[in-house]
Parts: sequence; C-alpha cells; structure tokens
Amino acid sequence: MPAPTTIVSHPDCRGHDTGPGHPENANRLSALLSAVDHAIPDSKGRITRVRGRHATKDELALAHPDSHIELIEKAAHSASELDCLLYLDADTAVSPGSWDAALAAAGCVITAVDSLAEGSAANAFCAVRPPGHHAAADRAMGFCLFNNVAIGARYAQEKGMQQVLIIDWDVHHGNGTEAIFYADPDVFYLSMHQSPHYPGTGSGSQRGSGPGEGTTLNLPVPPGLPAQKYVDALLDGLDAALSGFKPDLIFLSSGFDAAAGDPLAGLTLTPSDYHHLTTRVLEAAQSHCGGRLISALEGGYNLDVLAACGLAHVRALAGLGEQTSQ
Repeated sequence: MPAPTTIVSHPDCRGHDTGPGHPENANRLSALLSAVDHAIPDSKGRITRVRGRHATKDELALAHPDSHIELIEKAAHSASELDCLLYLDADTAVSPGSWDAALAAAGCVITAVDSLAEGSAANAFCAVRPPGHHAAADRAMGFCLFNNVAIGARYAQEKGMQQVLIIDWDVHHGNGTEAIFYADPDVFYLSMHQSPHYPGTGSGSQRGSGPGEGTTLNLPVPPGLPAQKYVDALLDGLDAALSGFKPDLIFLSSGFDAAAGDPLAGLTLTPSDYHHLTTRVLEAAQSHCGGRLISALEGGYNLDVLAACGLAHVRALAGLGEQTSQ
C-alpha cells in the first residue's frame, strides 16, 4: 500500500540563483527538506520521496503564451552567456540555472498530479522554487517565473479533474493565479493574504468575471491579526467556497510567510496553526474529492520558521501529530 503523502522535489530547483542577500534562495529548500528528513527520518511509512521531472514547453503553455515562455528561456540563455543575473523586475532575477529550475518546479507539480491520478499517492507536497503564484500568463514578477499551480491545475483538468479549488495562504495575494482563472467557472480561487501589502491586489470585491463570477474569494487581513482570527476566517472561507463548488482536486499555494517572524510580512501564525489548517484542508479534500490534495511551496523567508512550519504541514499531510522533536 503506498504511503499517503509524497514529497516531490528536484535538485535543479536549487540552481535558480537570485543573488546575494535575496530572500528567495536555495537555502529555503535545504532548510525545509532537512527538517523533514531529521524529524521524520524513517517517514514512519507515511511519506515517500519522489524526484519530479522537467515540464515540457507544451505543458508550460497550458497557462502561459509562447511569447512568455520564450522570454524566460532567452533571459536564462543570456544570463548564461554573460555569466550574470538579469532582472525582469526589481526583485525577480534570472540566472544561468533558472530555466532548468523553472521547468523542474512546474514539472514537480505535474508529477504530483500524475501520482494522484495513478493512485500512487493520496496527497503530495511539492518542495519547489522558484515560486509561482505572482506569475501572470504573460508576466514574471514577485520572485515568480512560471505559475506552477496554474500549470498543474490545467494539467489536472486534462487528466479529467475538471473542477479545481486553489487555496492560497501565502501572505501575499496570488495576483497571477487569480488573473489566469478569473473568468473560469471550473477553478475556484480562495486567497487569504495580508493587506495592504505587495502586490496591492486581492480586494474582497474581486469575485471573478463572466462565467467565472463567484469563483474568486479574497480574504484580505491586516498585519498583526491574532492567529486564531486568521484560522477562523480562512476556515470560514473554505466552507463558503465548498458550499457551492464541488472540486475534483484541491491545490494549496502553500507559502509559510504568514508565520510570526517572517521578514517580509506581519502576520502571526505558528507551526501549530499550519498543522491545524492543513488537517482541516485535508479533511475537506477527503470529504469532497477523495483526499486529492496537492500543496506547492510558495513563500516563507525566515529559514528557521519556514523549516518548522513546513515540517508541521508535511506531518499533517501524512496524518502525523504535531510533535516535532529534533
């Protein structure tokens, strides 16, 4: 019997260089995966590790036009020729290794979809970078080159999982994900995020458009919000989403930068809160879509906090308690 949780990663995700002092760096993956390996060394039969693959250009094109794909590929090629970093905006860098890293990040999410479709995993956590939820169809921004979860959602639809719920609890609003699915009635986007904050989008009045009206739910919250109020509001939002939408698959855009101590935000969640939220989302997946849940790493920039919260998240996915002895 397969382990219920699969962790999908790829070594190429570490090859995306963002420059000295950049908060989104390869140490994030090392900290998180080392915490999991140290705290759950034998996985207790609950976790398997899988190496993902590179996405193809046709798979990237599920969420991005050819012009954007070519832009990222050419930028990485130029960075390689010049042996330097190239900046697509003030904080989004492309390095010689960024093309392979971006293909691997999207490909890991695709691998997770295949694992669930084939029944070799009940749920999955994709330990990937660069993150994706700020990437619009035709624009890289906010540390993001391609929208990993959006690509995964479109790929899942091709596999017959037509109705997809995306829950985004990164502290920043996932403007790219929202824009890609804003008029799509088959993808419900639920975002909990600090406001006012980067990127300045995610108003509660934004509810979708055309046939997708009502399938966007933004829950902006102020900095310093007590953790219990955050948890209650997000779970109320989840209930509201599921009251009229029946998903075949749930995605989590799982940033851990809403945790206390993150340098880029001002919210107050703890590892215990992430364990509880993950457990509740997993219960919703078990009730509504056979337990099919895929989580993909987004933000989280304090390495110790990221490791602790990410470990709590993985433990909950695997049905393990909160104990995190290290």
